[in-house]
Amino acid sequence: MKKGVLLVNLGSPDNPTPKAVRPYLDEFLMDERVIDVPVVLRNLLVRGIILQTRPRKSAKAYQKIWWDEGSPLIIISERFTEKVKKHLDMPVALGMRYGSMSIEKGFQELKEQGVDHVLLVPLYPHYAMSSYETVVVKAMEVAQKKFSEMKVDTLPAFYNRADYIEVLSHSIGEGLEGFEYDHVLFSYHGIPERHIRKSDPTRSHCKIDGSCCSINSVAHHTCYRHQCYATTELVRKALNLPAEKVSTSFQSRLAGDPWLKPYTDYEFERLAKEGRTRLAVITPAFVSDCLETLEEIAMEGKEEFEEAGGKSYKHIPCLNDRDDWAALMADWIKDWSTREAYLTV
Repeated sequence: MKKGVLLVNLGSPDNPTPKAVRPYLDEFLMDERVIDVPVVLRNLLVRGIILQTRPRKSAKAYQKIWWDEGSPLIIISERFTEKVKKHLDMPVALGMRYGSMSIEKGFQELKEQGVDHVLLVPLYPHYAMSSYETVVVKAMEVAQKKFSEMKVDTLPAFYNRADYIEVLSHSIGEGLEGFEYDHVLFSYHGIPERHIRKSDPTRSHCKIDGSCCSINSVAHHTCYRHQCYATTELVRKALNLPAEKVSTSFQSRLAGDPWLKPYTDYEFERLAKEGRTRLAVITPAFVSDCLETLEEIAMEGKEEFEEAGGKSYKHIPCLNDRDDWAALMADWIKDWSTREAYLTV
């Protein structure tokens, strides 16, 4: 069998206009693993309410971060893919969960190069229904319907791999150099608390309060909250950061049901009012900078922190297309390609 790799990231509208943003948001928000309510209610909520105003608002946000070459997330992902290719002697394709650069197109690109054994790589360090899981489910659906001759393996979530933590810590350490911080905030993308319970194979483990995080359990393999806190702690130890200067929060939430806490915007205000006025912010739920990091955190977050009394603010970039990150991904792929069996999700 000829082996190849399909890297999959979130996706992006084709351009920062309401007309282009609307179908992108429709595909994203109508995903049952993003807004996990019955389809009739989801259709009413998304198409009857959210899409009436959100495309214009989101388009303005995209316009603030859009590059001359196109969407930052797409451009960064393409650059990363090209760097990974240079380390390998097998085909590597890039697809997106949402948008025109689809997973199907990625599979087709590999098929045209004779590939019939694929390593699917969701470009998310942590397991969540609305990120990692939806990529895997969609890819398997596409493969079964249109590429049934292909065998597909999946790279597991890598949030706590020692080699990944080493690269992530090195990147964050570089970002902290020369910045006199008094606090470092690890801000992860938020999800509804019910997603944690739905992803729990034991149906009884997670209490959403940290009490079960130190108890070894199979539930940790799919517990996004546990994995985020684990990443924070592993990086903190790797960089020897004082525990009292580090915390974890969750950004980007919708109104309604409770989402994971503490909320990042609340933390900006709390930290500033407590006198922690020199803040560094990291967004490790993403490997590529995107709307949620470049606009929500780097721009809006800075404004919110300074309005609350903060003095110095620094957003540390994601891993993006760093050479050491691309080399590490290539090493994982080589490990897969030389083994008869591979651990999959």
